[in-house]
Amino acid sequence: MRTVLPAIAIAATLAVSAFAASWSGRLIDAACYQAQKKADSCDATGNSTSFALFVSGKVYNLDAAGNNKAAAAVKNRADRADPAKPHSNMVNATVTGTESGGTISVETIDVN
Repeated sequence: MRTVLPAIAIAATLAVSAFAASWSGRLIDAACYQAQKKADSCDATGNSTSFALFVSGKVYNLDAAGNNKAAAAVKNRADRADPAKPHSNMVNATVTGTESGGTISVETIDVN
């Protein structure tokens, strides 16, 4: 029985990760989007605390862990490392995770 339980746990973990998907789109400030209902003026910034991903006209909110990962990624963007490089207000991101009810449970996030 002791050898069966770890095997079941590993299989369950692999099954959940098999359902992970990837989305690429524009990272926006979720609070701004909730207030304005349009993504055009809601670019994510270093001061944003809640994030959403705007993909082909659909908005996906990020879970709490995703918000933390997105905040760190936005603050550490590559274009902020070089002050001579022009700063872009728009943040494009690729998010990997699972979606349920319009919210993505984020596994990884990559901003560019």
